[in-house]
Amino acid sequence: MTELTLDPPEASSDESGAPHLDEDYLILSTIHSAKGQEWNAVYVLNVVDGCMPSDMATGREEDIEEERRLLYVAMTRAKHHLALITPQRFYVRQQRRGGDSYINATLTRFIPGKVARLFEQVVPVTVRGDARIASDVLKVDVGAKLRAMWD
Repeated sequence: MTELTLDPPEASSDESGAPHLDEDYLILSTIHSAKGQEWNAVYVLNVVDGCMPSDMATGREEDIEEERRLLYVAMTRAKHHLALITPQRFYVRQQRRGGDSYINATLTRFIPGKVARLFEQVVPVTVRGDARIASDVLKVDVGAKLRAMWD
């Protein structure tokens, strides 16, 4: 990527046309600043309880409903492709001796099981313990791909 844009989206994508090789870019946006915007593909990160709704917003019912509306805003920004990214676990620090170094993540309460089953689910490569099996990992030489684009 030759450019990385971080909020506000209208600063860089307002009047875009077909990008030249050196003008292709990725827009990173908060949900709040995405209101009123649309993109062909949207990836919403950390769609798990604790992040959506935020742990800080679970004290009152009004706060939880605001978080639900924010997820709705994020999901409805996509024109053609929507990906809800849910990590399997979060690695944490300061665990007791002998305790796990991670906590399992659970899909947000805003997407119940009967709705979640309607989504295509993509799972990571096979994992044994905390180490991936080398033969199952697709290796991509990003540097070579970028050099080939410029030749």
